[in-house]
Amino acid sequence: MNPLAPPADAKSKAPAIARAAAILRLLGKRGAPMGVQAIARELGLVPSTCLYVLRALAEEELVAFDPDTKRYALDAGVLTLARQWLRHDAFHDLAQPVLDRIAREFGLTTLGAQLFGLDHIIVTAMSQAGAAIQLSTEVGSRFPALVSATGRCIAAFGGWSDAQLRPRFDKLRWDEAPDWDTWKAQVEAARVEGIAVDAGHYIAGVTVVAAPVWKQPGRPSHALVAIGLGSAVRGEALPSLKAALLAAARTLSERMSG
Repeated sequence: MNPLAPPADAKSKAPAIARAAAILRLLGKRGAPMGVQAIARELGLVPSTCLYVLRALAEEELVAFDPDTKRYALDAGVLTLARQWLRHDAFHDLAQPVLDRIAREFGLTTLGAQLFGLDHIIVTAMSQAGAAIQLSTEVGSRFPALVSATGRCIAAFGGWSDAQLRPRFDKLRWDEAPDWDTWKAQVEAARVEGIAVDAGHYIAGVTVVAAPVWKQPGRPSHALVAIGLGSAVRGEALPSLKAALLAAARTLSERMSG
């Protein structure tokens, strides 16, 4: 299954928009210009259809075409949209100072992520400490919904059934994968404690802690995440980090919900 490809039911969901979104995601993920044939092959599109969509995106200045190499890349229009979105995103504005504070206090990388049900999560804010060794990702990065500590939060507080969770869990990629029963026990622990921990399962030697944030009653809309090498969050450091992250997530939930 290609996560960048248009959805199978695109015929009922404005196929041109689905294809355009898939092309933009692919170009962003690759980070290098691509030709029509390569894009079409990667996404399983008919080349003529792919070219039609690319030309429409170019007219809107969302992709740029290089006539010398015959390749396409993201254009500045994407950045304009992203900046406009960030200026109006309450979570980003509220979370950034919190992430900065926790990153400095614990010497870790912190992230703010928006949750999209069982589909995926997107990093919308990030902060890094000044440590010599840092773990990082980029704002805009997408990850499978159930992966790592954030995934345990989604499973714990989303009200999803095992029948909905299991097929997606089975497709996850881990460095040291937990089995289903172990993962379910960790999900239940997250539900009880209000915060989730992934100790080296997703990335070997790395501990990830995540706390859910609610914009309104129901399923959590966002999460605050802290990432550090295992040695940085062992012993007394982990309970302190969990308490700080959980308190910050509760405060953000209150402020976002009014």
